Amino acid sequence: MCADTPETLNYKSTLNLPKTDFPMRAGLPKREPEWLEKWAKLNVYSQLREKKGRTPFTLHDGPPYANGHLHIGHALNKTIKDVIVRSHQMMGFDARYIPGWDCHGLPIEWKIEEQYRQKGKNKDEVPINDFRAECRKFAQGWVDIQRDEFKRLGITGTWDKPYLTMDFHAERVIAEDFMKFLMNGTLYQGSKPVMWSPVEKTALAEAEIEYHDHKSHAIWVAFKVRSGGDDLADARIVIWTTTPWTIPSNKAIAYNPTIAYGLYRVEATEEESWTAAGDLYLLADDLASEVLTKARATEFTRVREVSASELAGITCSHPLAGFEGANGFWDYDVPVIDGDHVTDDAGTGFVHTAPSHGADDYECFVKRDWLDRMTHNVGEESQFLPHVPLFAGLQVFDQKGKEGKANSTVIDKLVEAGGLIARSRITHSYPHSWRSKAPIIFRNTPQWFAAIDREIGDGKDTHGKTIRERALTEIDNVKWTPQSGRNRLHSMIKSRPDWVLSRQRAWGVPLTCFTRKGALPTDENFLLRDPAVNARIVEIFEAEGADAWYTDGSKDRILGGLQNPEDFDQVFDILDVWFDSGSTHAFVLRDREDGTEDGIADVYLEGTDQHRGWFHSSLLQSCGTNGRAPYRNVVTHGMTLDEKGMKMSKSIGNTIVPEKIIQQYGADILRLWVAQVDYTSDQRIGPEILKGVSDSYRRLRNTMRYMLGSLAEFTEADRMDPADMPELEQLILHRLAELDHEVRKGYAAFDFQGVFQAVFTFSTLDLSAFYFDIRKDALYCDGDTVQRRAARTVLDILFHRLTTWLAPILIFTMEEVWLERFPGEDSSVHLVDFPETPADWLNEPLAAKWDGVRKARRVVTAALEIQRQDKVIGASLEAAPTVHVRDAKVLKALQELPFEDICITSAVSLTNDPLPDEAFRLPEIEGVGVVFELAEGVKCQRCWKTLPDVGKHKHEGVCGRCDAALS
Repeated sequence: MCADTPETLNYKSTLNLPKTDFPMRAGLPKREPEWLEKWAKLNVYSQLREKKGRTPFTLHDGPPYANGHLHIGHALNKTIKDVIVRSHQMMGFDARYIPGWDCHGLPIEWKIEEQYRQKGKNKDEVPINDFRAECRKFAQGWVDIQRDEFKRLGITGTWDKPYLTMDFHAERVIAEDFMKFLMNGTLYQGSKPVMWSPVEKTALAEAEIEYHDHKSHAIWVAFKVRSGGDDLADARIVIWTTTPWTIPSNKAIAYNPTIAYGLYRVEATEEESWTAAGDLYLLADDLASEVLTKARATEFTRVREVSASELAGITCSHPLAGFEGANGFWDYDVPVIDGDHVTDDAGTGFVHTAPSHGADDYECFVKRDWLDRMTHNVGEESQFLPHVPLFAGLQVFDQKGKEGKANSTVIDKLVEAGGLIARSRITHSYPHSWRSKAPIIFRNTPQWFAAIDREIGDGKDTHGKTIRERALTEIDNVKWTPQSGRNRLHSMIKSRPDWVLSRQRAWGVPLTCFTRKGALPTDENFLLRDPAVNARIVEIFEAEGADAWYTDGSKDRILGGLQNPEDFDQVFDILDVWFDSGSTHAFVLRDREDGTEDGIADVYLEGTDQHRGWFHSSLLQSCGTNGRAPYRNVVTHGMTLDEKGMKMSKSIGNTIVPEKIIQQYGADILRLWVAQVDYTSDQRIGPEILKGVSDSYRRLRNTMRYMLGSLAEFTEADRMDPADMPELEQLILHRLAELDHEVRKGYAAFDFQGVFQAVFTFSTLDLSAFYFDIRKDALYCDGDTVQRRAARTVLDILFHRLTTWLAPILIFTMEEVWLERFPGEDSSVHLVDFPETPADWLNEPLAAKWDGVRKARRVVTAALEIQRQDKVIGASLEAAPTVHVRDAKVLKALQELPFEDICITSAVSLTNDPLPDEAFRLPEIEGVGVVFELAEGVKCQRCWKTLPDVGKHKHEGVCGRCDAALS
């Protein structure tokens, strides 16, 4: 195109050059708050709700925890949700988003306790409702901070009316749904091993556990056979364990009937060994050599096979039986029992069984109705209780999560008793609390459970009679993105134990139930099940919140006039916070005016860790209370890693904070990063990655700037009917129709990586590198021609689609682009929908024809690029190549077009003559060759084409086309 050069006459001012004030530099960090302020004044979210006749679409927000500033995972999560909500709104839905927060639970309680310790205060001396009030205040403070941080990301929703699990109505519904478990018979109190945090002194759910490497003691312990086969009287069964502290609670030894076992005799040992020649041991055959070598036996013999039936008849002595000072504490029989959980992959083929400290161990005892043999030897601080000889007061882990003296002391006593044959240390994956990061133990404590295999009989058994049956059935009625999420949750639900509902803390919703004094948990009348009492609790909680449970005289107030308060004890444990968040569907989707008619969300979306967390608890809770899942779609995103693929950690120093990205680049760059990654897998972020995102952003911004400049002063009078447009414009409309389908399908499937990639590729390849490149000449140099009018009409059509298609992702930038054309206080791209695209724009025959045209063009442009690099020409307009085309159909297509304009040359000669040897070819495009030739004539001083007619018209130094434009 024309530019200032010495030979240029004064024609630049006559060109239709782009005109726009849209800046090249975005300045997002400074300008984004201005648009946020504008949207707040416009109340965009409320305006969208006023659009009538739309199908509701609800993405239910998984509540983040009200504790601390946002991290990059929060930004990813909320941006994904925002793109889904905005895109569905612009596809014609009434897309609702109610943000919420999880406000109860241990992390907040822990923070208040830390503040108390710093002030020298004792939590136990503070009235419980004063303590709860401080927890509430702390949570509210972080809700306010996080709300502002989410809003800065551009997240839309009912920020003025979010949901909080600590709101009175929420606490009322949580208690109400808990009492549905009370009434339908699934609630029970049991004493069984649960995951217990010695640091936090409370039971934990599976969702509150993470696994880290931990160095543990490993010991091989021999149990003397007390009764069994004659030749086994002097034999010992060997077990292996990494939890020596559980040996004092041993009650059995487990074997597997499918494993081959043998009786082994030690023949010789190393000088230092806890075994001796002549010792007899029962071991799994596949592990015997490894075990005896570990015990420093240098020679040993397999005496004979030991059958499963023989093992079933054996009883052993505890290794600490008869120990001096134990007062007979361990002088009981240790039966040998079968168990499917026993393997010969590692260990000895026999499993030490302490039913109070292991899930499999416990199930073995449940199966045999031996629950009266459970032990209660370990307290809430992982300390041996006073009644346990030798070990009373010793801790497994101390208050800081460090190893106490319990393990080492048990090992020492086993050595004294002659029960140890080998020991070592191993590093293995071990469960830790995700809050304190300290290791946990399995501990038998009285807890409250929801029985997931007990028939409910509430009339909602369409999908199953038990919670587990319902959940497994409902999983297959849900659409999972990605599908692997279904398999993961299904396997978890299939194998999970009963739900531990109780926590021994203070900040949360209490288990609103009463137990009858003097009754046992197994008694039919142990729990008070009175609908009138439940109704009174609900009424009080709605007005006063859960604090009412802890006020003086609350039991009399609740039971008075309905039951005799003296007959019952009030339960003061609090509910698992996963029950809180699992209940959100009830007090958000069901109860709010902006909820859903059926109480079911269209989408739940969270990180992959929520298969054991929110997805899981919501499914169990809803199946227990409503008989079905609370969601139709579940979308899962991966975890965010640094550029090297490492997990982010403050200690490593590789964390990426959203606030810093926004300060440097702006929120739109962060949002664009989200759109460019495959969020269903783990994704990476870092400085170099953000530079790449910024480059993509600049290219898109330049595309929008070019359209804005070319559409200056465009009016409806300039619009042209697509049917009258040249083929090139009709081709672009065809691509738009294809893209419209792809965009809508992608957004509907929550695949906005696919949406963005499709739109970005179209913008760079179809528009910038092809259509814009070709039509610059007509746009800049033509007068009121068909080509120029058609091009400007297509640019207007492109403008409306690209800005709206990208608006859910680049919310700030597309608003800026929109306001550049349609300024006004009431104007916003976020108030419009995706334009409907006429189906008749699709033109497959035209697209097939132009596929050949574009291939031929590629050969021409590649040939001319070589001439330009060799400095034979400075620009393609200096050329007039001869193009040899073998395919008659393609040749005819080229002859029907102004192919020289398509190739941006001054002229083109087309022929079906055979390709000469010197013709330029591209290997991937057969049958097309180009012979370079310079254009004949003189360079037009306005459009720069080299043409024979330049200088033969009214205006000096121009071609006929430019002369007409000037006239």
